Amino acid sequence: MGNHGAPPSPSGPPFVTQLLWLVPFGLIVIILISMLTPGISPTTRAVPYSEIKALIREGRVSEATLQATAIIVILGTKSGGDVERVRAITPQQPDPTLLPLLEEMGVAITAQAPSEQSILLYFLPWILIMGLYFWLIRRTSGGVSDLPGGIGDFLSGRSSKPTKPVRKITFADVAGQDEAKNEVSELVEFLRDPERFQKVGATVPHGVLLMGPPGTGKTLLARALAGEADVPFFSTSGSEFIEVFVGVGAGRVRKMFEEARKQAPSIIFIDELDSIGRTRGTGLGGGNDEREQTLNQILAELDGFAAREAVVVLAATNRPDVLDPALLRPGRFDRHVTLSLPDKVARRAILDVHVKGLPLRRDVDLDEVAAGTPGFSGADLKNLLNEAAITAARRSASDITSADLDEARDKVMMGTVRTLAIQPEEKHRLAVHEAGHTAAAFYNPGADPLYKVTIIPRGRSLGSTHTLPENDRHTLPEGYLRVQLTTYLAGRVAEKLLLGSVSSGADDDIRRATAVARSMVARWGMDPGIGPVDLRESEDHPFLGQQIAQPRSFADETAARVDLAVMGLLHHAEEQATQLIENHLAQVEQLVAKLETEETLDAEAIKACLDPDNKVMPFVKKRKKV
Repeated sequence: MGNHGAPPSPSGPPFVTQLLWLVPFGLIVIILISMLTPGISPTTRAVPYSEIKALIREGRVSEATLQATAIIVILGTKSGGDVERVRAITPQQPDPTLLPLLEEMGVAITAQAPSEQSILLYFLPWILIMGLYFWLIRRTSGGVSDLPGGIGDFLSGRSSKPTKPVRKITFADVAGQDEAKNEVSELVEFLRDPERFQKVGATVPHGVLLMGPPGTGKTLLARALAGEADVPFFSTSGSEFIEVFVGVGAGRVRKMFEEARKQAPSIIFIDELDSIGRTRGTGLGGGNDEREQTLNQILAELDGFAAREAVVVLAATNRPDVLDPALLRPGRFDRHVTLSLPDKVARRAILDVHVKGLPLRRDVDLDEVAAGTPGFSGADLKNLLNEAAITAARRSASDITSADLDEARDKVMMGTVRTLAIQPEEKHRLAVHEAGHTAAAFYNPGADPLYKVTIIPRGRSLGSTHTLPENDRHTLPEGYLRVQLTTYLAGRVAEKLLLGSVSSGADDDIRRATAVARSMVARWGMDPGIGPVDLRESEDHPFLGQQIAQPRSFADETAARVDLAVMGLLHHAEEQATQLIENHLAQVEQLVAKLETEETLDAEAIKACLDPDNKVMPFVKKRKKV
């Protein structure tokens, strides 16, 4: 995409501008040196004075030019027709025999008077050199920060200038985050008419912290707020303040806040605040650490806002748990706005925004797309539509079909299809493993509805079984978690029952099952023997679900009891999976054969294999392809 904003700068890159400044100085110096230094023609040959006199005696000299300290002679025409010039430095004492010798040999004599040069010409090169030196010193000290490429630009950074988006962004461009929009919408009125709030003594929060998982629209919401209020928008990232030189980040913070105050009402947006706002005292440099000095300057600037200054500071982070408490106290970032992953209704609203301008075929059902993408963020949905458009363009189609969206969804969730040379016996084991997962999810009434099963390698997996929940889940009941454990371990059980051995293909299944079982025991108190006690050994990321190791705060005996409870849950789940597959062994073998042949089966094909007589409760709902 081209840059449709400001036109390109005529001055070019900073190093080109510096060269343009140096070229005139260099030309002047060269000209002056050539004026002050007696010139020598490129064809003039320098010889000793004695050789000049010898040439004169031999009659080879036709012309002679006498200068104050030198003599230049022109030798007679050579056979080739060229004329040779020879030059020699004359003795300090005048040679009384030179002129008589020249007259005797009939040489044409020309005398050049000494040049009368002003004393200023002798000092002018030094004046220019000193001027250039002081100009460079002033430039590197920041005295001309308005010039491109100077140290002033380095200290202030690009964040000291408001950004101008190519297209004005408003709240209409932010879908699926209605609660967050409502929380920041009153800031629009404050920025448009701050006097109305100040008359009644109201103080609108100057600091707003946007929290949420990546891709939920934190930056987009900040830009929409600036677009709605139609005020200057200063956008930067926390990492831009961190430099190798201590104090540079603090200087950039001062410059940015100073410019924002000059152009008030305005908005300052700091993305990835956790990169500079982490709890102090953890840096290698102590209080002199560059990151901590930058954070101290941000705190000082937030405290320095006057009540009448219409400047709002927004910051975004997905790690609020690591922020310094001083940032979150009242008077600084005292308003916290959480942007969560969108539910089904919000995903549909986000899709409506992103499909504008896309040539969708009429049979595409966006409700089905929204239902088939649980856990997707706004950025994920935008990427899904883009991948579908790329798929349609690759087959030279004029519109995007449901099949394109289905392929894009699989690519986003599972990765790109890999071409692997899988041996027949390995392919059979893979089909048995996935059939075990599928059967456990099909015959267990508490499992999520099946979406598809495939043994086509995608991303890092050789095969996969996918289920789609009917509704977004915000809490996980114990019964549902036990069904999940059974489904995770059913692939390994199917290998043991149908093939007589297990393989390493259950590695990820065992890891996920162990994590769920340990959470049930150590976090959620679902084991009656241990009870409701927090015995986890790691802290969860507030949004991403990642675990961060923490020092153990309970006895080894308690840890052993937790391990026994976890193993008990896993063994019970394995027994449940064994019973399910043994009770429907013929149907599972039929599914294995079908899966080896077609490699990918949707929900209807799965039901045809596992319930050909339609005896099982129809909890697997018919679902259109996304």
